[in-house]
Amino acid sequence: MRVLGVDPGLTRCGLGVVDGLAGRRLTAVAFGVACTPSSDDISARLLSLEGEITDWIERYRPEVVAVERVFSQHNVRTVMGTAQAAAVAITTAARAGIRVELHTPSEVKAAVTGSGRADKAQVGAMVTRLLGLPTAPRPADTADALALAICHIWRGSALARLDAEADLHRRPALRGKPARTVAR
Repeated sequence: MRVLGVDPGLTRCGLGVVDGLAGRRLTAVAFGVACTPSSDDISARLLSLEGEITDWIERYRPEVVAVERVFSQHNVRTVMGTAQAAAVAITTAARAGIRVELHTPSEVKAAVTGSGRADKAQVGAMVTRLLGLPTAPRPADTADALALAICHIWRGSALARLDAEADLHRRPALRGKPARTVAR
């Protein structure tokens, strides 16, 4: 499975592509950060992010785009920029026909480090170790994007298996029963 992780941000948007399967060795394919100057107009910044994410999708052909779910912060201005960047990533992937999955920061930290309260240094150290990188990816937004991709490979594979098993168990119960319609 190839996953593009996106750590959304208006000034710095982390991007990371990881190949792998749950229980198997993971490989970092590419990672970096898309930056937009705060002096630019918001529309220009969002278009720049869209262009960068489109380039990554076309170049690396991910099967899934994993985006950090925006959480509330005390600084409304920061959360707005993060939400706008996340929306750009989601719509860019959707336009390309790629499935999008959202993961919370604590879910990502727990998947990668074992603790949902891990700090940036711990996430960076584990990403470095799990991907066999010579040094920690910089800036931290890049490590966070790789952590999102890793989280999705590990959690997404398990959730897909559980969904498939649930479908198998539901099917026999549905056989031979007529479809129900509801009149309005």
